[in-house]
Amino acid sequence: MSPLRWLRPAPHKPRLPDSEVQRLYPRLRWQILEATFIGYATYYIVRNNLPVVAKEMSEALGYSKTQIGDMLAATALAYGVGKFLMGAWSDRSNPRYFMALGLVLTALCNFLFGASNHYGVHLLLWTLNGLVQGMGWPPCGRSLGHWFSLRERGTVFAVWNIAHNVGGGMAGLIAAYATQAAGWRNAFFVPGLLALACAFYLVWRLRDTPQSEGLPPVEEYRSDEPDPIQRTGERELGTRELFVDYILLNRYLWLFAIANFFVYITRYAMLDWGPTYLKEVKQASVAQGGQSTAILEFAGIFSTLLMGWLSDRLKGRRGMVSLLCMIPVAAAFAAILWVPAHMLWLDLVLFGVIGFFVYPPVMLLGVAGLDFTSKKAVGAGAGFIGLFGYLGRTVQGKGLGWIVEHWGWDAALWSVLGCALAAILLLALTWNLRPLTATEGTGGNPALPRHR
Repeated sequence: MSPLRWLRPAPHKPRLPDSEVQRLYPRLRWQILEATFIGYATYYIVRNNLPVVAKEMSEALGYSKTQIGDMLAATALAYGVGKFLMGAWSDRSNPRYFMALGLVLTALCNFLFGASNHYGVHLLLWTLNGLVQGMGWPPCGRSLGHWFSLRERGTVFAVWNIAHNVGGGMAGLIAAYATQAAGWRNAFFVPGLLALACAFYLVWRLRDTPQSEGLPPVEEYRSDEPDPIQRTGERELGTRELFVDYILLNRYLWLFAIANFFVYITRYAMLDWGPTYLKEVKQASVAQGGQSTAILEFAGIFSTLLMGWLSDRLKGRRGMVSLLCMIPVAAAFAAILWVPAHMLWLDLVLFGVIGFFVYPPVMLLGVAGLDFTSKKAVGAGAGFIGLFGYLGRTVQGKGLGWIVEHWGWDAALWSVLGCALAAILLLALTWNLRPLTATEGTGGNPALPRHR
């Protein structure tokens, strides 16, 4: 018997009486949203801590920007691959234990990273950290896809997506102040301890599907007509059907994925390099560098809620809303190029503009992975789109470090601006894409959306 059998999906339980269904369903839906929110925010605390202390670690160990860029690129590539592969694994796992296991593994990577002094070890550990970080998003997508229906998905995912901002913002503050208090190594030890605590919390609070709790599918509970894209019902998909039919042959996922490549470059440019840029060009302190990360992350909270709600009101046109958000992102990168060195406050305002507008596309392109495939392929679909996003982060992490060393910060910012414009052009092709409603038919293709 497999030693990992405890990760398998929880079996269905006999249906509870209707009175119990009406009592338990609202409470468990809130519990799932709460647990996945807190759990995913914690994943960010043990992932976004390196950029905040990259300058201090480099000075202590003699690392170059190219070496830091290699670490950022390696972990981004590993995360993209991990999100895809772990996504497929999570589609056939119990998120209650799968997500907790990922936090334990990423905590161990952080502990060992903080204790090491060797570049090769640091590169390996941060690559492994990126790989196991891929165990975070897919079980959240699986859980929310089972507990919330298509018609409420944009709004619910907008609320949940704030976990990115809360976790990312807290990562900047925790890493910065832990470093100020006791050195750069504590930027990895403290988050690691928090991740271990959260792993126990997830085992306590998270649950698998409604049927594993004796409840009906969410479409039945909500009295929604089932989405024809979810025509596989509640059976688990085979490997070929999952990867080929619902992912690789789905041209809409490819379009959203390629757009996500460029969106992620603009998202992570200032997260990975912003603190270093401000310290070197604008004479910012360690605390101000951490604050810039928090400003960028927290600025996306309200806009994510607003744009998720708006995409639902526009019948699931996630691409249209994403395009409209990327225009001010491009404008903000252009403006940063002209801010004088003594006006740090204006740079921080522009960081806020980037965060406000870049996080809705990050969220909505992930939701598109749910909209245009089966909820039994949610992890793999979102992982496929996420893979392209983190390929973008890989190019950004390695490319920007190299550009800065050879051409300077202005050249790096111009390159990011070009990527923002590429994202706008690609998203223009998704302007009218939205998922089918149940009454419109699919023409025999289980992943075919309506295009008007």
